This record gives sequence, C-alpha cells and structure tokens, in this order.
Amino acid sequence: MPSSAASDWLSRTDFDFPPLDKALQEPNGLLAAGGDLNPQRLVAAYRHGCFPWYQDGQPILWWSPDPRTVLFPDELHVSRSLAKCLRQQRFEVTFNRDFRAVIQACAAPRDYADGTWITTPMQLAYQELHLRGIAHSVEVWQERQLVGGLYGLAMGRLFFGESMFSRADNASKVGFVTLVRHLRDAGFVLIDCQMPTRHLHSLGARAISRGEFADYLQRYRDQPPTGDLDF
Repeated sequence: MPSSAASDWLSRTDFDFPPLDKALQEPNGLLAAGGDLNPQRLVAAYRHGCFPWYQDGQPILWWSPDPRTVLFPDELHVSRSLAKCLRQQRFEVTFNRDFRAVIQACAAPRDYADGTWITTPMQLAYQELHLRGIAHSVEVWQERQLVGGLYGLAMGRLFFGESMFSRADNASKVGFVTLVRHLRDAGFVLIDCQMPTRHLHSLGARAISRGEFADYLQRYRDQPPTGDLDF
C-alpha cells in the first residue's frame, strides 16, 4: 500500500515537480504528494518521469522508482506456448474500441490485492486523456466478450503502460504482444512498465536506472513516431 509520507507537497496551481533525484529511497520512488489529476498536470508528470499511484483516503502520490521497469520493443520475448496461442488466433485484438470498459476492468477488485489504486477520479482523468488522444486502450475479445486488455499513454516515441487485466488464459499477454509489435513498427523505442512483475519479465521487460530512464524521456518524448501509429 502506498505511503503518504512525501518530501514535497504540490498545490493545485503548482504544475512543477521536484527533480527526480529528490525521490525517496524508502518508500522507493515517492517524489511528491498533493495537486490534482488535471490533464495538464498528468501530461507534465509523465513528461517529467513520474506517475500517480495512491488509494482512497490518501493524497495523490507521485512516484519515480529507481530502478524503472521498461521493455524495449526489440527485446520482446514470446514463449513457444504464447506464439502458438497467437497463431491459433483465439482472440481478436482492437485499439481504442472501449477505453472506459478497459479501465473499469483494470480497476475491478482482484483476489491478490486489497482495494484498487485506480480510483474513480483516476478513471475519469484518464478517460479525459483518452478523449484528447493521449491515452489509449487495447481490447482483447473472445466470442464478442471483452476478456483482456490494457491502457496507457503515448508521447513522442514512448509508451507509458498503466494497467492490464485478463479474464482468460493468455488474454492480456496477447494484447500486450500485439501492442508492442504495433509500437515497434511505428518506431517507438521504449515502453514504460513502471514496476517489476513476473508477468512483465516473462515478456522481456527489464530494469534500468532512473537516470537512464530520464535520458530516454529527454531524447524521445517530443520525437514523432517514424511509422504509422494507427490507434
């Protein structure tokens, strides 16, 4: 559960975040607290290298962990069993068909977690980013039922993954692999996965330092994709 002890507090009118090297070591990456989920602030946060993560009853907490989990599209790992599943075409994958349903599914209670960090205000904020063409969803369908998906933000040649869900074996992995291949073809260089999970590591994600992540941000956040990003 996120801690609410942060070294810097933001006002609703202050859109400037502290330098990333001011983030706490414990809890790892806590950079600031407060502010709001205004679309401009959210965009500023991702451009700066931090993201919101908090639970009901807490102030908005902003994080920049060190190390940072990322996936480079050329390092995507597809296991034999997953490759077989992809060849069998058990699922249909779409982009931006039902962003609201995806984020609501990601926010639903899970057996291994108490509560959710994707609060109602968070859902509304990211839906607004979706309307502005910044946040995108991946939907995975089986027999016309939504069985998996994920959402995140695209900026320049970087994609910031937020959350995923699965209601069928391999559904979220199929959606993720499809997205990564799509982003690779469009010239994206990095997918931010934020925090490590076994699920992501099985797909090729790895840790880099906060400083290295900041370098990628500085270099690629304003570069347009080199290929067709048909979301």
